[in-house]
Amino acid sequence: MTGFPYRSALIVGAGLGISASVARHFAALGVKVALAARNVQKLEALVQGTGTLAFSADASDPESVAQLFKQVCDRMDEPDIVVYNAAARIQGPLAELDPSAVQRALAVTAFGGFLVTQQAAKRMLPRGHGAILLTGATASVKGFANSAAFAMGKFALRGLAQSAAREFGPKGIHVAHFIIDGGVRAAHRPEPADKPDSTLDPEAIAQAYVDVLRQPRSAWSQEVELRPWVEHF
Repeated sequence: MTGFPYRSALIVGAGLGISASVARHFAALGVKVALAARNVQKLEALVQGTGTLAFSADASDPESVAQLFKQVCDRMDEPDIVVYNAAARIQGPLAELDPSAVQRALAVTAFGGFLVTQQAAKRMLPRGHGAILLTGATASVKGFANSAAFAMGKFALRGLAQSAAREFGPKGIHVAHFIIDGGVRAAHRPEPADKPDSTLDPEAIAQAYVDVLRQPRSAWSQEVELRPWVEHF
């Protein structure tokens, strides 16, 4: 792990896209990795391939998040990297949205980010060391029609990142927010043959996360925007 200043990581909202790529990059650096998701069965192949640990948790529930951190700390070192990737997307005309569904989406996308950041901070602040990475989207900076709930959640997560960075940075905790501005390549979203590199490669995104974590504290990034070279912005 020469040159990499972290030893253990927790990725909340883990799936088979960005989170899986980040987990593989961390594991290759010798970092112990824990993955948290509501459905851990989908992570079986990733766990077997990387030697990571998987935990079931509801990121929007305070007791579930507190229990998650306790379980992780019991099974491995306290995480000195925490990545929040959980989000819920609801689309439709604003006047027709189900308020309870919007409330649930905000609980996952924004309130869950607060809960996870709070639990991470409680453990990192006494040590004066750690990193909290929050995954945003185009919706973090631009609200689209028929996507009010997602924009509300991502705007809130960005605000959380900015506040946490200003509070925790001077205490040794690196907080960074990543705006993933574009579609992420996946099995269900293959690269268009006529438009090479028009979607974000999750492996490239993961490398950007690692690069930010390598930054010396005299030049920390608080926010990074990632987009394909053909993306309009």
